[in-house]
Order: sequence, then C-alpha cells, then structure tokens
Amino acid sequence: MSARVAVQRYALVGAWIAVIVLFCVLRPDTFETTSNVQNILGSQAVLLVLTLGLLLPLTTGDFDLSIASVLSLSSMVLALLNGEQGWALLPAMGVALAAGLAVGVFNGACVVLLGLDSFIVTLGSGTFVAGVVTWISDSRTVTGLSPQLSEWVINNRILGVSLIFYYGLALVIALWYVLTYTAVGRRLLFVGRGRSVARLSGLRVGPLRWSALAGSAFIAALAGILYAGTTGGADPSSGQSFLLPAFAAAFLGATAVTPGRFNAWGAFIAVYFLVTGITGLQLLGVDNFVQQLFYGGALVLAVALSQIVRRRAAGREAVAA
Repeated sequence: MSARVAVQRYALVGAWIAVIVLFCVLRPDTFETTSNVQNILGSQAVLLVLTLGLLLPLTTGDFDLSIASVLSLSSMVLALLNGEQGWALLPAMGVALAAGLAVGVFNGACVVLLGLDSFIVTLGSGTFVAGVVTWISDSRTVTGLSPQLSEWVINNRILGVSLIFYYGLALVIALWYVLTYTAVGRRLLFVGRGRSVARLSGLRVGPLRWSALAGSAFIAALAGILYAGTTGGADPSSGQSFLLPAFAAAFLGATAVTPGRFNAWGAFIAVYFLVTGITGLQLLGVDNFVQQLFYGGALVLAVALSQIVRRRAAGREAVAA
C-alpha cells in the first residue's frame, strides 16, 4: 500500500484521533474519563445500526429517506403491543420487524416495478409512515415496555459498555463481510456503479435494488427496537432526529477505509468521529445547536469529498483500461 493510498484510507481515523487528543487536553477532567468513553460508545449504537442499514441502498445507487420513520414505527409498534396490549416481548418484536420490512418491500416495489425515483418514493413513504405512527400512538409517548428489553440493551454491560454497542459492532462485522467477500455484496456494488452495464452482464438489477431497500428498512426496524430499549418506550417524533446524522455518517464513512465506496467500517468511524466532536464541544460549553451545525456541515463536506474520491477512482480505472 502506497503512502498516498494509506492517507486516503485512514485520514478520517487520524482526524478522529486528533479530535480526541484535542479535547483530552482542553477538558481532561470531563472528556478524558472512563464514564465519558463508555457513554460515547453506548449512546450512538442506534445511530450506527441505522447508518449501516442505509448503506445497502446507497451501495446500489438508491436513497432511503424513510429509515427514520421506520425506526419510529418499529419502536411504537413494539411499545403498543408489549407495553399496552401485554404481548410477550419476542412476538411483539417480530411484528415490529415485519412492519418495518413491509415498508421496505413497498419502497422496492414502487422503485423497481413502477420505475419511480427512490428519493421521491422514500420521501413520500417516510412522511406517510410518520403520519401512521402519530395516528396509532394518538400523538403521545407510550411507555411500559418490558424491563427485560432494557436489561439486554443498556443495563447489561461488558467492560462497562452497554450491550447495545456490541450489537452494533457485530452488525458492522457482518455487513463488512457481506459487502466485501460475498457474491451478493459484489453484485450490489456492481449495480451501484452502473445499472445498464450490470444488466448487460446478466445481473438481476431490479431484485437487487429491491432487496437493498427491504434490507435497509429491516435494519431500521431493528434500530427502532434498540431505541425503544434505550428509552423504555416510544415517542412518535423523536426518531426523525436520526435521519440527517445517518446520512452524514454514511457519506463521511465513504471517504475512509475503502474510499469511494459505502462501507461498514467507514460508517463506524464516521459515527464516532462526529459524536466525539459534538461531545467535546458540548463539554466546552457550546450550545446544543452545535449538533445540527456539526451534522449539517459534515453532510455537505462528506458528499463533496466522496464525489471527489469517486471521480479520482473512476479516472484511475479509465486510465488503467
């Protein structure tokens, strides 16, 4: 690996380390503590899982703007069934996952069968699902979830870090393996690079795009279950706050580890780079609006950087050909 390639792959890691060192120097009494590290790792696992789901359609060149609404739907269905209707936890979780998957299947059907743009379809379905969540919850926060869920999400810990972080890490490893070493992952990437070429090569482009959107919604529903476990209930609107950070992390992650490609380890690094910066600034006394500034600015910068990296990679491939 040349020095230039190494810099491209691990520049974000270096920036993350630099941010950590900076805030350790500026706030050693609050930032450089075990409890702060444990809080940072555990608090962002829901965002990490949601971002990982987003990688699937992005890899095929599609967008999924419904993921935050699916997260809210899943957590609300779980809270209503388990907390209010008295369902056992596992059947309620199954229905919550099925509800999320149904949204993904619908998105895929509209995109593949009707030829609609994924951006428009998922924007519309996400808005519709958000309305459904408000309707079934009667615009109220639903509590009363089984404490067993919270036990296996945040209360039980390994090395002081909540189990939810390790669930996210396990999904990172699984998705990294699928996208890097399996035929399905390579086909998804091939579709994203050029649908016409992929179709001429014999790939079933439609079903691959459909499965990516369905997989995205399923993982978003899983994130909703984890989110319900962290809060002990469900709120009809709080899930929408995850949409911008998920896109920011996905695009920023595409500039790291495997530049020019949406990848799981890059997303992992991006999620924790962003939250480290936000946490450090908040400990310095900066107002809470810095989170919106940070994520919004990061998204614009990440999209610009990822486009530059992709163009350079395409240029190198053209020269090699």
